[in-house]
Amino acid sequence: MRLTVVGCSGSFPGPESSASCYLVEAPYEGRTYRLVLDLGNGSFGALQRHIDPDEVDAVGLSHLHADHCLDLCSYYVARKYHPTGPRPSLPVYGPFGTADRLAVAYGLPLDPGMRGQFDFRAWMTDEAKELGPFTVTVAPACHPVEAYLIRLDLDGRSLVYTGDTGPTDALVDLARGADLLLSEATFRSTGPNPPDVHLTGRQAGEHAERAGVGRLVVTHVPAWYDPVDLAVEARSAFSGPVDVARPGATYDI
Repeated sequence: MRLTVVGCSGSFPGPESSASCYLVEAPYEGRTYRLVLDLGNGSFGALQRHIDPDEVDAVGLSHLHADHCLDLCSYYVARKYHPTGPRPSLPVYGPFGTADRLAVAYGLPLDPGMRGQFDFRAWMTDEAKELGPFTVTVAPACHPVEAYLIRLDLDGRSLVYTGDTGPTDALVDLARGADLLLSEATFRSTGPNPPDVHLTGRQAGEHAERAGVGRLVVTHVPAWYDPVDLAVEARSAFSGPVDVARPGATYDI
């Protein structure tokens, strides 16, 4: 599979990046299957630098904070009002209540909301899900709202995405042996930081080390911090390679 960083700025769009959005692609049935993980504010425009929005097969939302889901409103407009006609309904996986949350965000009545453009489906933690070529497993994240850690497996290779999470053993369990961990690192270890919201760079490294992952990519760093500093923190706790997520960066897994 190939991971492309579309947007990686933490908590809000920064001057160099939109908020969270990641494109994962893999061969499937003679074509390329494309899964978008999160569509934070500003990311729909950036996504179009990489693919035509009509080429997306499914969207997975880690949670419903604006910096991870709000550009689904822009995607709704593109699918409903395209000059060549409305696009077919697209699967969108997310927390319970995703359809109503996005309808309210755009000022739509809850019924039908955006259901004509998107087929909203809730993540389930007790079963793996097949999305095209990917086997998808989710686990609860440690965050103030319903949020999920997401793992993609394909032909013995694996990618884990934290979304937003504070420290949790669930991340270690889900990421066990993964080839690449795309982990948020929103806080600096020098703190003080509120509990059960985000990881520090060092905590991202600690979770990666405990899980025995192959590579750690640090992401979701707010614009007021230098992501290199968060990567330095991560390297102090993780013995493997550590990268900083940058818009347009790709990783073949």
